[in-house]
Amino acid sequence: MTGFAVNKYKRGLVVGKFCPLHLGHELLIRRALDASEELLVVSYTKSEFPGLEPARREGWLRAQFPQAAVVVLDDARLAALCAARGLPARTLPHNDDDGDLHRHFMGWLCWTVLELPVDAVFSSEEYGPGFAQVLQRHYAMGAVAHVSVDQARSLVPVSGTQVRQDPHAHGAFLSPLVRASFVRRVCVLGGESSGKTTLAAALAAHCDTGWVAEYGRELWESQDGILAYDDLLMIGREQLRREAAAAGQARRWLFCDTSPLTTYFYCVEMFGKAEAELAQLAEHRYDLVVLCAPDFPFIQDGTRRDGDFRARQHAWYQAELARRGIAFVTVSGTVADRVRQVAQLLLAP
Repeated sequence: MTGFAVNKYKRGLVVGKFCPLHLGHELLIRRALDASEELLVVSYTKSEFPGLEPARREGWLRAQFPQAAVVVLDDARLAALCAARGLPARTLPHNDDDGDLHRHFMGWLCWTVLELPVDAVFSSEEYGPGFAQVLQRHYAMGAVAHVSVDQARSLVPVSGTQVRQDPHAHGAFLSPLVRASFVRRVCVLGGESSGKTTLAAALAAHCDTGWVAEYGRELWESQDGILAYDDLLMIGREQLRREAAAAGQARRWLFCDTSPLTTYFYCVEMFGKAEAELAQLAEHRYDLVVLCAPDFPFIQDGTRRDGDFRARQHAWYQAELARRGIAFVTVSGTVADRVRQVAQLLLAP
């Protein structure tokens, strides 16, 4: 059977690597959801692709398709499923194994392990009809249909192999959620009047991407320089929320002006304590942490403390990052010098 099915199947099946999940996959799954009362989505690959581990793929699938039953496997997860059912342990077929081995594996998985028989297979591949025939002949009580979706790749002209080779070049074929997974986040820290905001903006311009401003300062200004204790936890949450939103639109890198670690510092400085959740948010990790040296002339804009406070804050960052085991690089000099220093690190293999 080809084309989009109008009738409803009891339970549809979509199988794929989803390494990564791209818009062609999403089209396939949405068509299957529309044509099925229930949908089972199974993902496995052996060997695994670096950076595309099961937990990440499962996160994408569950977030994008919460109404589907999602099963993402590796050998350990499969062994746990078998043990829970009292079945002998079995390993996944290798990507290069014969197609018939994969078809029989999926039949065994659906009928014996998951106990979720299907009556329709949705695919964008040539193997689809044969897959449905194997399921019908060996693992079903009735007919198993095949529904082909955009096999010619005319609606979404991309393949998983292409996206894996360069996800940034093919970012237009990724949803914001998935695209954000490939964006490297760079956190810029520093004491007051150390140039961190200027550097974050300059780096974003240099790399033709976005940056996330310091929300704490924005709120502080909107409240006429008054922050309550409860505001600090809200600042930490909102800073990360804005990072997540910006990452979906960024190109390769996202530059973040401060982090919840900064908010934690000010909370303890101002109130002598911090909520446990804020302390946990302060553990948020980045691909690169840049600490701005306090070698700019201190500029008092009416909102800052003084040069001594800046020096103490810089020392706190040095000690706290080391205590937490967070690697960082200190940059100094002019804005152009600092941009050059960070750009060299970003281009390093």
